[in-house]
Amino acid sequence: MSPPITRESDLPVNAPDEMPLNVADTKAFQAQAGGTKIHAARPAARNKAHEKEYRVANQPAFVLHSYPYKETSLIVEVFSRDYGRVALIAKGAKRPHSKLRGVLQTFQPLSVGWSGKAEVRTLTSAEWIGGLLPVEKSALLCGFYLNELLVKLLARDDPHPALFDHYVATLNQLAHDEPAPIVLRKFERALLKETGVGGNFTICATTRLPIEAEQIYVVDPERGPRPAHPADNSPRVSGKTLLDMEREDYSDNTTQLQSKFLMRFLLSHHLGGVPLNTRQILIDLMQL
Repeated sequence: MSPPITRESDLPVNAPDEMPLNVADTKAFQAQAGGTKIHAARPAARNKAHEKEYRVANQPAFVLHSYPYKETSLIVEVFSRDYGRVALIAKGAKRPHSKLRGVLQTFQPLSVGWSGKAEVRTLTSAEWIGGLLPVEKSALLCGFYLNELLVKLLARDDPHPALFDHYVATLNQLAHDEPAPIVLRKFERALLKETGVGGNFTICATTRLPIEAEQIYVVDPERGPRPAHPADNSPRVSGKTLLDMEREDYSDNTTQLQSKFLMRFLLSHHLGGVPLNTRQILIDLMQL
Protein backbone atom coordinates (compact mmCIF):
# COMPACT_ATOMS: atom_id res chain seq x y z
CA MET A 1 0.00 0.00 0.00
CA SER A 2 1.23 3.49 -0.88
CA PRO A 3 2.34 5.74 2.00
CA PRO A 4 -0.10 8.43 3.13
CA ILE A 5 0.18 11.98 1.86
CA THR A 6 0.38 14.81 4.39
CA ARG A 7 0.80 18.57 4.16
CA GLU A 8 4.20 19.84 3.12
CA SER A 9 5.63 20.85 6.47
CA ASP A 10 8.83 22.32 7.86
CA LEU A 11 11.98 20.90 6.33
CA PRO A 12 15.54 20.60 7.76
CA VAL A 13 17.66 23.70 7.44
CA ASN A 14 21.30 24.88 7.30
CA ALA A 15 23.85 26.51 4.93
CA PRO A 16 24.01 29.83 3.05
CA ASP A 17 22.03 31.28 0.16
CA GLU A 18 22.46 29.61 -3.22
CA MET A 19 23.28 31.06 -6.59
CA PRO A 20 20.57 31.07 -9.31
CA LEU A 21 20.04 27.82 -11.20
CA ASN A 22 22.71 27.12 -13.80
CA VAL A 23 22.29 24.87 -16.87
CA ALA A 24 23.23 21.70 -15.01
CA ASP A 25 20.90 22.57 -12.13
CA THR A 26 18.06 23.22 -14.56
CA LYS A 27 18.55 19.84 -16.24
CA ALA A 28 18.60 18.11 -12.86
CA PHE A 29 15.45 19.98 -11.84
CA GLN A 30 13.70 18.95 -15.05
CA ALA A 31 14.64 15.33 -14.48
CA GLN A 32 13.19 15.42 -10.95
CA ALA A 33 10.09 17.50 -11.60
CA GLY A 34 9.19 16.62 -15.16
CA GLY A 35 5.44 16.06 -15.42
CA THR A 36 3.68 14.65 -18.45
CA LYS A 37 2.56 17.31 -20.90
CA ILE A 38 -0.38 16.53 -23.16
CA HIS A 39 -0.17 17.32 -26.83
CA ALA A 40 -2.65 20.18 -26.48
CA ALA A 41 0.00 22.31 -24.74
CA ARG A 42 1.74 25.01 -26.76
CA PRO A 43 5.48 24.35 -26.42
CA ALA A 44 6.47 26.87 -29.08
CA ALA A 45 4.78 29.69 -27.20
CA ARG A 46 6.25 28.41 -23.95
CA ASN A 47 9.81 28.42 -25.31
CA LYS A 48 9.33 31.91 -26.67
CA ALA A 49 8.07 33.01 -23.27
CA HIS A 50 11.32 31.87 -21.67
CA GLU A 51 13.23 34.39 -23.78
CA LYS A 52 11.53 37.26 -21.95
CA GLU A 53 12.54 38.69 -18.60
CA TYR A 54 9.66 38.23 -16.17
CA ARG A 55 8.93 40.65 -13.35
CA VAL A 56 5.60 39.70 -11.89
CA ALA A 57 4.02 41.07 -8.71
CA ASN A 58 0.80 40.50 -6.76
CA GLN A 59 -0.22 37.46 -8.77
CA PRO A 60 -2.99 35.22 -7.31
CA ALA A 61 -1.59 31.71 -7.01
CA PHE A 62 -1.61 28.39 -5.18
CA VAL A 63 1.27 26.06 -4.36
CA LEU A 64 0.84 22.77 -6.20
CA HIS A 65 4.02 21.02 -5.07
CA SER A 66 7.41 21.82 -3.58
CA TYR A 67 10.61 19.93 -2.83
CA PRO A 68 14.09 20.73 -1.50
CA TYR A 69 16.66 22.47 -3.66
CA LYS A 70 20.24 22.40 -2.39
CA GLU A 71 20.48 23.04 1.35
CA THR A 72 18.22 25.93 2.30
CA SER A 73 15.87 26.48 -0.61
CA LEU A 74 12.83 24.97 -2.28
CA ILE A 75 11.62 24.51 -5.82
CA VAL A 76 7.96 25.48 -5.76
CA GLU A 77 5.44 24.71 -8.51
CA VAL A 78 2.64 27.28 -8.39
CA PHE A 79 -0.59 27.58 -10.34
CA SER A 80 -1.12 31.28 -11.05
CA ARG A 81 -4.21 32.89 -12.46
CA ASP A 82 -2.66 34.84 -15.33
CA TYR A 83 0.56 32.90 -16.04
CA GLY A 84 -0.48 29.29 -15.52
CA ARG A 85 1.88 26.77 -13.96
CA VAL A 86 5.23 28.32 -13.03
CA ALA A 87 8.31 26.83 -11.33
CA LEU A 88 10.00 29.10 -8.78
CA ILE A 89 13.05 28.84 -6.57
CA ALA A 90 12.29 30.02 -3.04
CA LYS A 91 15.69 31.00 -1.69
CA GLY A 92 16.29 30.32 1.98
CA ALA A 93 12.74 28.99 2.48
CA LYS A 94 14.00 26.09 4.62
CA ARG A 95 15.79 28.32 7.13
CA PRO A 96 14.27 28.35 10.64
CA HIS A 97 13.30 32.02 10.61
CA SER A 98 12.32 32.36 6.96
CA LYS A 99 9.01 34.17 6.49
CA LEU A 100 8.28 31.79 3.61
CA ARG A 101 8.18 28.67 5.79
CA GLY A 102 4.61 29.20 6.92
CA VAL A 103 3.40 30.78 3.71
CA LEU A 104 4.28 28.28 0.97
CA GLN A 105 1.59 25.76 1.88
CA THR A 106 -0.78 23.93 -0.44
CA PHE A 107 -4.45 24.97 -0.74
CA GLN A 108 -3.79 28.46 0.65
CA PRO A 109 -4.63 31.50 -1.52
CA LEU A 110 -1.42 33.47 -2.05
CA SER A 111 -0.26 36.65 -3.70
CA VAL A 112 3.16 35.97 -5.21
CA GLY A 113 5.82 37.72 -7.24
CA TRP A 114 8.78 36.46 -9.22
CA SER A 115 11.48 37.50 -11.66
CA GLY A 116 13.78 35.87 -14.20
CA LYS A 117 13.66 34.46 -17.71
CA ALA A 118 14.77 30.85 -17.21
CA GLU A 119 12.26 28.02 -16.92
CA VAL A 120 12.81 28.15 -13.16
CA ARG A 121 12.41 31.73 -11.93
CA THR A 122 13.14 33.36 -8.60
CA LEU A 123 10.38 33.91 -6.07
CA THR A 124 10.52 37.52 -4.89
CA SER A 125 7.44 37.70 -2.66
CA ALA A 126 4.70 35.52 -1.23
CA GLU A 127 1.85 36.58 1.04
CA TRP A 128 -1.11 34.68 2.39
CA ILE A 129 -4.36 36.43 1.43
CA GLY A 130 -6.92 34.04 2.97
CA GLY A 131 -10.56 33.76 2.03
CA LEU A 132 -10.89 29.95 1.90
CA LEU A 133 -11.75 27.44 4.54
CA PRO A 134 -8.97 24.88 5.14
CA VAL A 135 -9.18 21.62 3.20
CA GLU A 136 -9.10 18.87 5.82
CA LYS A 137 -9.56 15.15 6.45
CA SER A 138 -10.59 13.11 3.39
CA ALA A 139 -10.95 16.29 1.32
CA LEU A 140 -7.22 16.89 1.78
CA LEU A 141 -6.32 13.86 -0.32
CA CYS A 142 -8.77 15.00 -2.99
CA GLY A 143 -6.95 18.32 -3.03
CA PHE A 144 -3.61 16.60 -3.60
CA TYR A 145 -5.26 14.68 -6.44
CA LEU A 146 -6.24 17.98 -8.09
CA ASN A 147 -2.69 19.27 -7.69
CA GLU A 148 -1.18 16.15 -9.21
CA LEU A 149 -3.48 16.45 -12.22
CA LEU A 150 -2.44 20.07 -12.76
CA VAL A 151 1.29 19.31 -12.43
CA LYS A 152 1.11 16.40 -14.88
CA LEU A 153 -1.34 17.79 -17.44
CA LEU A 154 -0.60 21.51 -17.66
CA ALA A 155 2.36 22.82 -19.62
CA ARG A 156 4.30 25.61 -17.95
CA ASP A 157 3.56 29.23 -18.86
CA ASP A 158 0.21 28.30 -20.41
CA PRO A 159 -2.40 30.57 -18.77
CA HIS A 160 -5.80 29.15 -17.88
CA PRO A 161 -7.63 31.81 -15.84
CA ALA A 162 -11.00 30.03 -16.16
CA LEU A 163 -9.45 26.80 -14.89
CA PHE A 164 -7.82 28.72 -12.02
CA ASP A 165 -11.25 30.02 -10.99
CA HIS A 166 -12.64 26.48 -11.25
CA TYR A 167 -9.80 25.23 -9.03
CA VAL A 168 -10.65 27.83 -6.38
CA ALA A 169 -14.33 26.86 -6.54
CA THR A 170 -13.42 23.17 -6.28
CA LEU A 171 -11.30 23.70 -3.16
CA ASN A 172 -14.14 25.69 -1.64
CA GLN A 173 -16.62 22.89 -2.38
CA LEU A 174 -14.31 20.27 -0.87
CA ALA A 175 -13.80 22.44 2.23
CA HIS A 176 -17.59 22.63 2.64
CA ASP A 177 -17.89 18.82 2.47
CA GLU A 178 -19.73 18.69 -0.84
CA PRO A 179 -19.76 15.15 -2.35
CA ALA A 180 -16.18 14.54 -3.47
CA PRO A 181 -16.95 12.24 -6.45
CA ILE A 182 -19.18 14.87 -8.05
CA VAL A 183 -16.78 17.72 -7.29
CA LEU A 184 -13.85 15.78 -8.79
CA ARG A 185 -15.76 14.76 -11.95
CA LYS A 186 -16.62 18.38 -12.65
CA PHE A 187 -13.01 19.47 -12.22
CA GLU A 188 -11.62 16.62 -14.35
CA ARG A 189 -14.00 17.54 -17.16
CA ALA A 190 -13.13 21.24 -16.89
CA LEU A 191 -9.41 20.43 -16.96
CA LEU A 192 -9.66 18.42 -20.19
CA LYS A 193 -11.84 21.07 -21.80
CA GLU A 194 -9.44 23.87 -20.86
CA THR A 195 -6.44 21.99 -22.24
CA GLY A 196 -8.23 21.42 -25.54
CA VAL A 197 -8.88 17.68 -25.34
CA GLY A 198 -12.26 17.56 -23.61
CA GLY A 199 -14.37 17.21 -26.73
CA ASN A 200 -18.07 17.87 -27.13
CA PHE A 201 -20.31 15.36 -25.37
CA THR A 202 -23.46 16.60 -27.12
CA ILE A 203 -22.47 15.64 -30.69
CA CYS A 204 -21.63 12.20 -32.10
CA ALA A 205 -18.14 12.31 -33.62
CA THR A 206 -18.97 9.95 -36.52
CA THR A 207 -22.47 11.09 -37.55
CA ARG A 208 -22.28 14.72 -36.34
CA LEU A 209 -25.81 14.25 -35.03
CA PRO A 210 -26.92 15.13 -31.49
CA ILE A 211 -26.23 12.54 -28.78
CA GLU A 212 -29.31 10.41 -28.06
CA ALA A 213 -30.03 9.80 -24.39
CA GLU A 214 -31.04 6.13 -24.90
CA GLN A 215 -28.09 5.21 -27.14
CA ILE A 216 -24.93 3.52 -25.80
CA TYR A 217 -21.62 5.18 -26.68
CA VAL A 218 -17.89 4.98 -26.20
CA VAL A 219 -15.68 8.09 -26.16
CA ASP A 220 -12.63 8.20 -28.42
CA PRO A 221 -10.10 10.35 -26.47
CA GLU A 222 -9.04 12.11 -29.66
CA ARG A 223 -12.36 12.45 -31.49
CA GLY A 224 -15.23 12.26 -29.02
CA PRO A 225 -18.33 10.09 -28.54
CA ARG A 226 -19.45 7.49 -31.08
CA PRO A 227 -21.90 4.56 -30.97
CA ALA A 228 -20.49 1.54 -29.13
CA HIS A 229 -19.55 -1.62 -31.06
CA PRO A 230 -19.37 -5.17 -29.67
CA ALA A 231 -15.56 -5.25 -29.98
CA ASP A 232 -14.99 -2.01 -28.07
CA ASN A 233 -12.91 -2.24 -24.89
CA SER A 234 -13.50 1.36 -23.83
CA PRO A 235 -15.99 2.19 -21.08
CA ARG A 236 -19.56 2.20 -22.34
CA VAL A 237 -21.77 5.07 -21.31
CA SER A 238 -25.32 6.05 -22.07
CA GLY A 239 -26.11 9.13 -24.05
CA LYS A 240 -27.87 10.42 -20.96
CA THR A 241 -24.61 10.23 -18.99
CA LEU A 242 -22.77 12.23 -21.65
CA LEU A 243 -25.50 14.88 -21.71
CA ASP A 244 -25.58 15.00 -17.91
CA MET A 245 -21.80 15.51 -17.80
CA GLU A 246 -22.03 18.33 -20.32
CA ARG A 247 -24.65 20.01 -18.08
CA GLU A 248 -22.65 19.20 -14.92
CA ASP A 249 -25.69 17.31 -13.61
CA TYR A 250 -24.54 14.34 -11.52
CA SER A 251 -27.75 13.74 -9.60
CA ASP A 252 -28.31 10.35 -11.27
CA ASN A 253 -26.44 7.42 -9.68
CA THR A 254 -25.80 5.80 -13.07
CA THR A 255 -24.28 9.03 -14.33
CA GLN A 256 -21.98 9.14 -11.30
CA LEU A 257 -20.80 5.56 -11.84
CA GLN A 258 -20.34 5.73 -15.61
CA SER A 259 -18.64 9.13 -15.50
CA LYS A 260 -16.09 7.85 -12.96
CA PHE A 261 -14.88 5.07 -15.27
CA LEU A 262 -15.06 7.28 -18.35
CA MET A 263 -12.93 10.03 -16.80
CA ARG A 264 -10.44 7.49 -15.47
CA PHE A 265 -10.07 6.14 -19.02
CA LEU A 266 -9.71 9.58 -20.63
CA LEU A 267 -7.22 10.88 -18.08
CA SER A 268 -5.10 7.76 -18.42
CA HIS A 269 -4.92 8.30 -22.16
CA HIS A 270 -3.91 11.94 -21.92
CA LEU A 271 -1.39 11.17 -19.20
CA GLY A 272 0.27 8.71 -21.56
CA GLY A 273 -0.10 5.90 -19.04
CA VAL A 274 1.74 7.78 -16.27
CA PRO A 275 0.08 6.68 -13.00
CA LEU A 276 -1.50 9.10 -10.55
CA ASN A 277 -0.08 8.42 -7.09
CA THR A 278 -2.96 10.05 -5.24
CA ARG A 279 -5.55 8.00 -7.13
CA GLN A 280 -3.85 4.76 -6.09
CA ILE A 281 -3.85 5.91 -2.47
CA LEU A 282 -7.56 6.68 -2.72
CA ILE A 283 -8.17 3.17 -4.09
CA ASP A 284 -6.05 1.62 -1.32
CA LEU A 285 -7.93 3.52 1.38
CA MET A 286 -11.27 2.37 0.00
CA GLN A 287 -10.11 -1.25 0.28
CA LEU A 288 -9.21 -0.96 3.97
